[in-house]
Amino acid sequence: MFVLSGVTLQEERHMESTNPATGEVIDEYETHDEDDVEQRLDAAAETASSWADTSIEQRQELLSDAADVLRDGADEYAELMTSEMGKPITEARAEVEKCAWVCDYYAERADEHLQDEVIGSEPESKTFVSYEPLGPVLSIMPWNFPFWQVFRFVAPALAAGNTSVLKHASNVPGCALAIEDIFAEAGAPEGALSTLLIGSDRVDGVIADDRIRAVTLTGSEGAGRAVAASAGRNLKKHVLELGGSDPFVVLDDADLDAAIETGVQARTLNSGQSCIAAKRFVVHDDVYDEFEERFVEQMQALTVGDPMEEETDVGPQARQDLMEDLHEQVTATADAGATIRCGGEPLDREGAFYPPTVVTDVPRDAPMATEEVFGPAAALFRVEDAEAAVELANDTHLGLGASIWTEDLERGERLARRIDAGATFVNELVKSDPRLPFGGIKDSGYGRELSHMGIREFVNRKTVWVQQAGGPDDVATE
Repeated sequence: MFVLSGVTLQEERHMESTNPATGEVIDEYETHDEDDVEQRLDAAAETASSWADTSIEQRQELLSDAADVLRDGADEYAELMTSEMGKPITEARAEVEKCAWVCDYYAERADEHLQDEVIGSEPESKTFVSYEPLGPVLSIMPWNFPFWQVFRFVAPALAAGNTSVLKHASNVPGCALAIEDIFAEAGAPEGALSTLLIGSDRVDGVIADDRIRAVTLTGSEGAGRAVAASAGRNLKKHVLELGGSDPFVVLDDADLDAAIETGVQARTLNSGQSCIAAKRFVVHDDVYDEFEERFVEQMQALTVGDPMEEETDVGPQARQDLMEDLHEQVTATADAGATIRCGGEPLDREGAFYPPTVVTDVPRDAPMATEEVFGPAAALFRVEDAEAAVELANDTHLGLGASIWTEDLERGERLARRIDAGATFVNELVKSDPRLPFGGIKDSGYGRELSHMGIREFVNRKTVWVQQAGGPDDVATE
């Protein structure tokens, strides 16, 4: 048994694609049997050698073509995401464009990021580090950004000369197959990207397979521990991007207009279902009262509704059970002594809808203070000064991202260095960007995606020493 995104899944014989806004089944998919899995792993392994020998220019051209396919089919792909997991349609279109952007980025920069790094060059010898592909990499991906989470891994992985085997979340099988089709349409050879429609109970066996050389996971802490244990047993390189409980720190000199507007967006983007969403709002006592009142007003003003409608700000939660888990966290936090300022109850309508919710006076040991909250529910905390803000921001076992709001940029940078997080933004919400490394610390995982660091995660950093026989040797041998 294996845990993904906080949900324990039994063996699955088929997968259903269900619209969380209506509860209607969109489609059913037969899972891949053992023969199907064998064929797809064989294809990934067989293609790995020839793909590694393909020139970097050809790999970059594939990514450029994939970006074109994405943009040409943007409306179709956006509607698929929205129907399968409830993402507001405007955000779904933006996600498609971001996937095209990461393809463009590596189409333009992969050759630069993978250039040999010269260490020494003398008439008699030279030393350098080369970056060479590992082979097939298993990617285990979540439902919340069903295209972006895949593309931010697979674009650099393919550019580096690896092949990829995708095990996507079981509630977005249509997205998984569409991504495979995108690369096929772009001209990728068979086996460059293969989708496995399998239940999570079969993941451990795929990790152990000799044809898989490395693993990457975006998901829950439980999934991360399971994958790390399995990869460790099999001595496979792995990268984990796990959950977050990101602090959104508002200091006494913050631009409140910008902080409140951005804070609402940072909490409710993707209907609140984002690992890097602002979740704990840590506000200086001098501005707390004004922040709370205006933040509650703007949260209440958001439009909750059909995610296919352009004016919708917050759609449904991706599944009914996820909505119920969110409500349990809010209710338990209120029972512990917190105050619900708005929202706090599932909407009485068809679909897994939960309203924008603000909870104040949150005890430090309540669920909304100690757990990741995956949904449009914000916890507000009052602190007396910047020191208390940093202490509270760091009072979590997670360390993915953080946001600090202050008009004093030197102060912001100084405090940003003290926050325990993989990324800290001053006067901006936490976001991923192809040009910057992305990942966390503590229980938010390890390793990095994107930028030059991401493309170098799944390569062999090979040391090469070349010299004439009998040449000088001034380095002691082991």
